[in-house]
Amino acid sequence: MNNVGMEILVNVLGPIEVTDAAGRTVEVGSRRRRELLGRLVAAGGRAVPLTVLVDDLWQDPPSTAAGTVRTFVAELRRALEPERLPRARPRIIETVGTGYAMRVPRAAVDALRFEDAVRALNGRPGGEAADARALSEALSWWRGEPYADLATASSWLAQERARLAELHCQAVELRARAMLDLGRGALLVPELETFAAAHPWREPGWVLLSHALYQAGRQVDALAVLREARGRLLDRFGLESAHSLDHMERDILRQAPHLTSAPRDEDRLRLLTRTEATGTYTRLRSMSTVARAAAVTGGTNLVLAQEQRAAAAAEAERTGDPGLTARVIAAYDVPTIWTRADDPERSAALVAIARRTLDRLGSGAPPALRARLLATVALEHRGTRDLWAAEAALEAERLARDLNDPGVLVLALNARFVQSFQRPGRTGERDVIAGELIDLSTRHDLPLFEILGHLVRIQVCAARGDGEGAQRHVKAAERLAGVHETPLVHVLTAAFRAMRLAERSDDPAEAARAYRAVATDLAGAGMPGVEAGFLPLALLSLRMRHRRPAPTDPALDWGPYRPWVQPLLHLARGKTAAAREAATVLPTPPADHLYDALWAVTAHTAVLLDDASLAARARDALVPLRGEIAGATTAVIGFGPVDDILAALEQRLARRR
Repeated sequence: MNNVGMEILVNVLGPIEVTDAAGRTVEVGSRRRRELLGRLVAAGGRAVPLTVLVDDLWQDPPSTAAGTVRTFVAELRRALEPERLPRARPRIIETVGTGYAMRVPRAAVDALRFEDAVRALNGRPGGEAADARALSEALSWWRGEPYADLATASSWLAQERARLAELHCQAVELRARAMLDLGRGALLVPELETFAAAHPWREPGWVLLSHALYQAGRQVDALAVLREARGRLLDRFGLESAHSLDHMERDILRQAPHLTSAPRDEDRLRLLTRTEATGTYTRLRSMSTVARAAAVTGGTNLVLAQEQRAAAAAEAERTGDPGLTARVIAAYDVPTIWTRADDPERSAALVAIARRTLDRLGSGAPPALRARLLATVALEHRGTRDLWAAEAALEAERLARDLNDPGVLVLALNARFVQSFQRPGRTGERDVIAGELIDLSTRHDLPLFEILGHLVRIQVCAARGDGEGAQRHVKAAERLAGVHETPLVHVLTAAFRAMRLAERSDDPAEAARAYRAVATDLAGAGMPGVEAGFLPLALLSLRMRHRRPAPTDPALDWGPYRPWVQPLLHLARGKTAAAREAATVLPTPPADHLYDALWAVTAHTAVLLDDASLAARARDALVPLRGEIAGATTAVIGFGPVDDILAALEQRLARRR
């Protein structure tokens, strides 16, 4: 490093070494003097009392120890400031009260400079490349064990070495994370193998090594490393599980997208907006096309893609060209599996633009373009009881069949699927839609919509209680997702497995852990429409299954589902009157995936409160779903057979009669 303006440089990350401003070695003398110098350096500029120095330098101090320390200080001063005049005030080792302090800039001491560099980067959201370079430079300052030429049993030395060793480990781990974020894991494997072997009880070391192996294309070795680490912890400490190891293993098994390098958010935005074309049409349509490609990777990409698509549509409409606007909207044809919008305001804005564009195009619009716009309206206006949206889906399907265009037809079938939730009891219709989606997509190489067909079939089978049938489609969807790099599929199939575990397990804690793991994955999946309220509703389903009160943990965010669970929360807190009052204002559940789940919750409330009116409403709502599993059409949360819920309601109503 540059030593301009510094009188000396002190290096202790290895044998103690002092150089002057010109780079010449400064001889500081005997081991005792080096030990005294090291003790003052370790104080980090703070004064060390003479009595402490005596105790630190001798286990059994002689009577002359204090005088000897003063002599050492004088000798060090002469070595470090050879040009200082007699009786002139020392600048490097100052006398402070009855002790001494080392007065050099922190940047002049390698250990202090290293500490500052690590702390500045630890936990800071920064640029991976810059962080990797900075940490590589900092690690290069290490020449061996700190204070390597001091052989003493002093507690200060043991503590300082341990402190610096911990900082060194943090630096290695921080640099590895930065390198992994850049996708350079293959280069790290030898270094991390050595690091993990040297620090076998540091879980992050094994996690980082596993991550690096995964990036190097060695998935089996990556999993083996995690299992070896888990075995060591079990043998040595009796730990059967370690959170970080478990999470990495699950991420590798589902090939989580964050394990491979990805551009930062600002880079993604540049990707989505960059184009070599100068024309407005090409630029805006490219924005939608690139957004479509980015959306399937999920996470931040999905959020940014949806934002970019909406921005492109709005800008296209401002040009006053309805044909341009229609084509920009139509360029984004990403399958939709969930009926609650991720961003309702953005969806409403897109629906408004699409409807205005349809009006401006009129009857002369090309049929394929009109069909895509109608499908967009139906897809974005999902989860409602808007008959115009349902009719838009049907018209889009008719146009697509007349055109014999499989690309348009699968989009229209997707629109019909989300609009099928306007009325309950249409599982059979969704089954037919799923079958046609799979068949069309297989024959015409439309893999994203083939995946959609399998996901719909999972929901259909789950609603009917056909676990084996659902599992076949889980495997098919995951196989396609692996080939076509659609990681969101693995989040949804993990949620299905958690639901199946909840149905079969007698241990609610085991199922709760599975649901919490899914919630963690959903938090970064870019699907707030699925994520919002998912975990507490899943935990409620477990508690209802095991006849326990609703979870009242204040940290749980019930999201849009709070109105339906509010009476149960009051009952769990012993507030029956408040529960009855909340039950009187329960709204009708929206026309989406959670319709029957929320009616199951309402039915449970009616039974607990002995509320005949509420029980009758719940019965009438659930009758069309006889023979199905309440809530299981989500393929993520189940509230038990509808027939059992209806029987409980009828029993309650009969008793009241």
